[in-house]
This record gives sequence, structure tokens and C-alpha cells, in this order.
Amino acid sequence: MKAQLVSIMVNDQDRAERFYTDKLGFQVKHNIDVGGARWLTVVPPDEPDGVEILLEPAGYEFARTYQAELYKTNMPFTMLFSEDIHKEYAQLVERGVEFRGEPAETMGGISAVFDDTCGNLLMLMQVTEPA
Repeated sequence: MKAQLVSIMVNDQDRAERFYTDKLGFQVKHNIDVGGARWLTVVPPDEPDGVEILLEPAGYEFARTYQAELYKTNMPFTMLFSEDIHKEYAQLVERGVEFRGEPAETMGGISAVFDDTCGNLLMLMQVTEPA
């Protein structure tokens, strides 16, 4: 068993597509109209057959409430991983990504939280201790 697709709820698919490609550097893998929304997935350019991120519209009230509550309590929706968080952080800041603070030591590694402009906080993480 393996994960091939993960979802991140977004409040605007157009803005999410721009942010995840232009700012984070992912590339679109699927962009299929499904009647009022899109099956919109992105992947890292160096792993086109790797795990896809579905930029899924938060189309239900309970989904929007869940997303808003996570954001309000400063809880990241999910984590993205980096092998060199300081380099990645500098590049993302240069591209206009807004972080809540600089990378800092945390349990198991170094992390920094940023806003994806689509209703979520995401954590960038570099693992420094073995799992």
C-alpha cells in the first residue's frame, strides 16, 4: 500500500494553482473540468510520477469551517518536506511567500510555517533526527 494522492482544501482553485506553481515551484499534472470545479493536481517537477497534491475546493460548509478553525488556531493543514530548509526558505521568501517566522528547531527537525493564500497554513519541515 502507498499514498499516491493527498488533498489540500483551497478556497480558490485559480489562486491555488498560481501559488503552488509560481511560488512553490510545483507543476500541474492534471487540470480537468469536473463541472464547476477542477480535478487540479500538482507534483514536484523532479518527481512527475510521485505523490500528487489535489488542490481541492472547500465546497462544503463543514470543510470551510474546518479549514478556518485550523487557520485561526495556527495549525498547519499539512507538511511539505525539504532537504535544505534554509535554502528553500530563502528562495520562497524571495518569491513572495509569507512565513509566520524563520525556520526554527522543533521536535525531529527544523520547521517554518507559511500561508498558502488559499485558506491554509502549511509547515515546511526538514527532518534532522531519524524517525
